[in-house]
Amino acid sequence: MTKKRLTWVDATKGFLMILVVIGHYPKHLDYPLLTYIYWFHMPAFFVLSGLFFKPADSNATMIESIKKRTMQLMVPYVFFLVIITCLRYVLAFMSGNTDLEYYKHDLLTILFGGRFARGSYGVIWFITTLFFTYILFLLVTRYLNRVNQALFLILCYILAHIESFYVVNIVGGPVDAASQTIMIPWNLDVVLIAVVYFAIGYYAKEIFSHVRFPLWITCTAIVLMAMRLTWNKEFDYHLSMKFIRYSNSILDIVLPIAFLIVIFGFFQFVTKYIRLKALEFIELHSITIMYLHISVDKFMNNFIHYELLGYTLLCLIIPIIISIIMKRYMPYATLLMGNFRFKKAVKS
Repeated sequence: MTKKRLTWVDATKGFLMILVVIGHYPKHLDYPLLTYIYWFHMPAFFVLSGLFFKPADSNATMIESIKKRTMQLMVPYVFFLVIITCLRYVLAFMSGNTDLEYYKHDLLTILFGGRFARGSYGVIWFITTLFFTYILFLLVTRYLNRVNQALFLILCYILAHIESFYVVNIVGGPVDAASQTIMIPWNLDVVLIAVVYFAIGYYAKEIFSHVRFPLWITCTAIVLMAMRLTWNKEFDYHLSMKFIRYSNSILDIVLPIAFLIVIFGFFQFVTKYIRLKALEFIELHSITIMYLHISVDKFMNNFIHYELLGYTLLCLIIPIIISIIMKRYMPYATLLMGNFRFKKAVKS
């Protein structure tokens, strides 16, 4: 990808990170803003990851790729989980909570992760899902030909929707509680649909990287029509990767991809003329924002009353400040935040 296209990608990621923060707003959001956001914002991260995926051309390259991804994703995962958990437990103990069973149960829930870890840990499912999605797709592209890759992805997509049907229609009730009846750690079952979005980003790289105007207009029309019908309560469609809610096997592809074409095309056009430095700056500190924004809200709302705008600004600014301080003064901070450099693997 050229430097210009990297600029639009950084701006897009910054924009998506803002939506992640808004998506965790603890109060009521006006209908149907949250529904719109969930249609595409998490699939977008998997598509973008697929956009930059490079297949392994040897076993040595594959092992090196897994090692690199482990360092980039799982080291920050462990680091921030330890930091958040230690702070939570210190505050809980200081407030008089000395129940060892509470700490034991809480710690087991955190280790199990995925959709079972809530509150301050509400985002960690994405990291484990992305990590195993990457490994799965790496193996698929290494050992299967294109036809078998397509068949494998179709099978994954079908299995994902069978699981979702069970959660939504057989278990029933609130989808977050229903999804927890399936005891799979780290949201590994969400890899079934995540790998499809990841693969779309990889296979349609050229389409996403150079969005053509006729395609952009078509997708904009689709998006606006879906939004208008939902606004008028004539269209009931929901998507939640975290809680295994995939409502429609066609729309689960069409709507997220249409939204992404619109967003990617918009940022590609804008960044031809101006640098969206604020969004790029947010993307630069996105790891810290992602892990800490919920904890920041849980702490700050004890002292300050704020609505959506104040919540969004606080949950962006405070993690950014923490990120800057950590990178400047904490030893090995950049490494703990996943900024590793690797030499290219020697081909075997």
